[in-house]
Amino acid sequence: MKRLILAAMAVVFAAGAASAQNVITVDSEKIFKSIDSYNTALKTIDELGEQYQRQVDAKFQEVENLYNNYVNNQRPYLSESARTARENEILTKEEEATKFQEGIFGQNGTLMQKRVELIKPIQERVFAAIEKYAAANGVDLVVDKAANPTLLYESKSIDRTQAIIDAMKQ
Repeated sequence: MKRLILAAMAVVFAAGAASAQNVITVDSEKIFKSIDSYNTALKTIDELGEQYQRQVDAKFQEVENLYNNYVNNQRPYLSESARTARENEILTKEEEATKFQEGIFGQNGTLMQKRVELIKPIQERVFAAIEKYAAANGVDLVVDKAANPTLLYESKSIDRTQAIIDAMKQ
């Protein structure tokens, strides 16, 4: 009987402690989109991406032109050794184009480095503002509903996205 009473008291205390936690949600995507420098950075990255894509496309078009010219015009007239040399030249150009593409669009490529350079300071500012808001308001847990698509329900009373946006504008 004593164990049952102790177990019931433990459950009551645990429930009380859990309900005492202060939890809020924020939509980081909405916060980021409210910052002009973030939108400008995204536009710059998109423009660079398009410019780089045109350069990559030109390199692959050059490879395709070389191949088509070889197959349609040169191949029948070349000796076996000349064919092999020409095919190797085309393969080398294709490898160069692929390396160029990876150097720009790869995980450590030019575009990713530019993205980090432009976006990281803004991210740090947003995360610092969220942390400052949470500390000032006694918040125990901040859930980002933009990055957590498994958020099944949220009470509007715990959403502090606009408060963070307003705090960043001060």
